[in-house]
Amino acid sequence: MIVTAATDKQVYAAGEKPLLSLKVTNNNKVPCEVNIGTSQMEYMITSGSDRIFSSKDCQAESTDLTKTIAPGKSETANFPWQRNRTVQGCEPVEAEPGAGGAYYVFTARLANKTSPKAVFQLN
Repeated sequence: MIVTAATDKQVYAAGEKPLLSLKVTNNNKVPCEVNIGTSQMEYMITSGSDRIFSSKDCQAESTDLTKTIAPGKSETANFPWQRNRTVQGCEPVEAEPGAGGAYYVFTARLANKTSPKAVFQLN
């Protein structure tokens, strides 16, 4: 199983909301049952060593969703990021992620598999 992260654009204009995609691909020769529920997923955004956002921080509830993925096929889950900052425990955060050409790194995680980094820019 391979997990990859992607954004719908490389550069976002002011006010534009990035669409984050987590893609799971079955790289085996046999069908694979995978839990692609929100209980297993995390969308994480960082900037340098600064942890900006995690979809787990303010998740109201998590669900399991088991799907069988055929060999060579994939499933994609999309998450529209509101350009907000979060902290563990979902405490209110006044600060917003910086814009003006700042670079951000998006990584997607499904269970114990983490994707390579996807880099994007906020203007």
